[in-house]
Amino acid sequence: MKKINTAQLKQLVEAAIFVADKPISRQQLKDTVLNEFTVADRTLSKILNELKLDYQPRGIQLIEVASGFRFQSLDALSPWLSKLWQESAPKYSRAMLETLALIAYRQPITRGEIEQVRGVAVSSNIIKTLTERGWIKVVGHKEVPGRPALYATTKEFLDYFSMSSLADLPGADAFENMAENSESDPTLKVLNEAPSK
Repeated sequence: MKKINTAQLKQLVEAAIFVADKPISRQQLKDTVLNEFTVADRTLSKILNELKLDYQPRGIQLIEVASGFRFQSLDALSPWLSKLWQESAPKYSRAMLETLALIAYRQPITRGEIEQVRGVAVSSNIIKTLTERGWIKVVGHKEVPGRPALYATTKEFLDYFSMSSLADLPGADAFENMAENSESDPTLKVLNEAPSK
């Protein structure tokens, strides 16, 4: 195994994360771009932490999500950066967001259990869309008559919402604070939408 100095290692790790088309984990770094070099886990973690600090004051940041590390722009810059793309961001119905939230917070969960909480039937299109996006998957079948599928979120779901684990999901207190702020701030609107069938 070859040795690599700290400056070169930092450059190589930074470049690998930059050119990767999806988040890259420590193990993937070691198995691919660093496989010829002797790099201790502690050294790699130190380099990644240094890169996080280097990018902290910039418009781009190095963040760790469920699948690994990636560069992404600051959320605060999105109103201006969104002008680079002509197509508008996809809009999700309230029914889809409610279904996704139930799966995220109560996983594994069956379609029937989702319907019981929401009080309406869950459209097949909602499950299909969430599955096609890679945000949910079938993780098993419940041991009851009919053996309904059990749904859970995926790493892609965590990556999309910039979370490293389900522990990053907001708690009930965050929702209470948001509700209080929306009542006291007239510029915030809560959209009322009928659930889709």
